[in-house]
Amino acid sequence: MKNRLTLGLAALLAASTMTVHAQQTQDQPGDLVPPTSAHDFTSSQLDTVLAGDWRQPANRARDVYRHPKATLEFFGIRPDYTVIEITPGGGWYSEILAPLLKDNGHYIAAIQKANNGEARQDATALHQKFDADPSHYGKAAFVEYDPKAPSLGAASSADMVLTFRNVHNWVMANNAPAMFKAFFNVLRPGGTLGVVDHRASDKASLDAVKKSGYLPTAYVIKLATDAGFKLEETSEINANPKDTKDYPQGVWTLPPTYALGDKDKAKYQAIGESDRMTLRFVKPAPASH
Repeated sequence: MKNRLTLGLAALLAASTMTVHAQQTQDQPGDLVPPTSAHDFTSSQLDTVLAGDWRQPANRARDVYRHPKATLEFFGIRPDYTVIEITPGGGWYSEILAPLLKDNGHYIAAIQKANNGEARQDATALHQKFDADPSHYGKAAFVEYDPKAPSLGAASSADMVLTFRNVHNWVMANNAPAMFKAFFNVLRPGGTLGVVDHRASDKASLDAVKKSGYLPTAYVIKLATDAGFKLEETSEINANPKDTKDYPQGVWTLPPTYALGDKDKAKYQAIGESDRMTLRFVKPAPASH
């Protein structure tokens, strides 16, 4: 009798242990199925957007030079951010950013105020682009700024400000410091400024190259740090060692502009788009007292 009781208790204990173990295995998978990280989610979202059929074929062909996924991941983009893109031009990055942010974030295109000229043409074309495809651009917004006294929105209202190949234009117009200050003001503390622009040779002086479209990296960094930003990291994502930076019409000699038309076009096509700096800055949080 005692032996049967002992065996029965042992069997009951074993069954109970197996049940508890099964429940733990079911309820607590541990490290077998790690949670999806914010980076993985953003990467997946970017893949979907970059493959979108709303992107113009000519724009998609530039991916090989502009590396949009790697660039945006380097800047730390997230689909729930409020992102201001400065002077989007024809909307190359708008085709990526606005759809990426439309569900959980907010895309704002910052357009220079102008009654005529290229800036007005670009603004009109971008409005038309967005109006024609509300399913992808319907939640995108616009802000117009005066380049002489720029304001991009309420203070500390954006998570990220991005500018692609625009700083050289502001340098030539002598309003670059004001633009960088506007970026600083609109970003929240801890917010990110991402800059891509044509990179001059390290030894080149600003005066020697400012009309060529290329800029010394140190000068662009100084523009940002003088405005209050901290340089967080640089990247060679958009480097092009084939770019010799000594062309008759400056950077516009290269694709996609081809300022010389068909003259030596194959040569410049083989070089590709310009060598570019890629810089990530952060707006420091105010010091606690």
